[in-house]
Amino acid sequence: MLAGAEAREFSGVLKFCRNVKVVGWPVHWARSAEMNGQEVWLVANGAGAARAAQAVEAAHAAVRLDLICSMGFCGALENDMQVGDIFVAERVQARAGEFAAAQPRTARAYHTGVLASIDRVAQTATEKAQLRRRGASAVEMEAAGVAAKAAEFDLPFYCVRSVTDLAHESFSFDFNAALRSDGRFATMQLIAASCRRPLSLLPELLRLGRRSYMAARTLGEFLADCRF
Repeated sequence: MLAGAEAREFSGVLKFCRNVKVVGWPVHWARSAEMNGQEVWLVANGAGAARAAQAVEAAHAAVRLDLICSMGFCGALENDMQVGDIFVAERVQARAGEFAAAQPRTARAYHTGVLASIDRVAQTATEKAQLRRRGASAVEMEAAGVAAKAAEFDLPFYCVRSVTDLAHESFSFDFNAALRSDGRFATMQLIAASCRRPLSLLPELLRLGRRSYMAARTLGEFLADCRF
């Protein structure tokens, strides 16, 4: 099972899949598919550990899972990580403790280390620097929930991420204020904000869109070459 937050995180992976079918699970988005000759389940249920844990529960109740991989986008905490670079977690650092993550087999280059899985968007370079001082190399919001459920169900856990924002960068948008209770970001709220401040916010929104496309592409290429 590949567990993400948003359907767009799977756009790169889907290019390597066959026989993609909609799955009617109680989550935002779910698909079954074949990749590298194996059946895979692709699930997105919104941002945050709780939403990610619910996605794993839904999949576990419906099908037999062999492993779980938390995948999607992340923010870099190390200065040498660039947009579209792949980060494979060795450990996930969460409020409840740390979870070990298995390493996939691949010939592709990637960064590795500790992933900080927090309950909010890391908005500023200052926040990122604080997380870096605690030993983390990248940051995101869902892996803690996936890791906890993998441990509960005694399943191998992997975590593969692709970088969309850099260690020295801060967001002008308040993404935390735009995050709804269903784990989705209020897109119209973000667009309205960019219209009120088009010189500063609109370029940031467009840049994030381009970066997300690149990150999804490199993530798909990496996962298609991995053996778990």
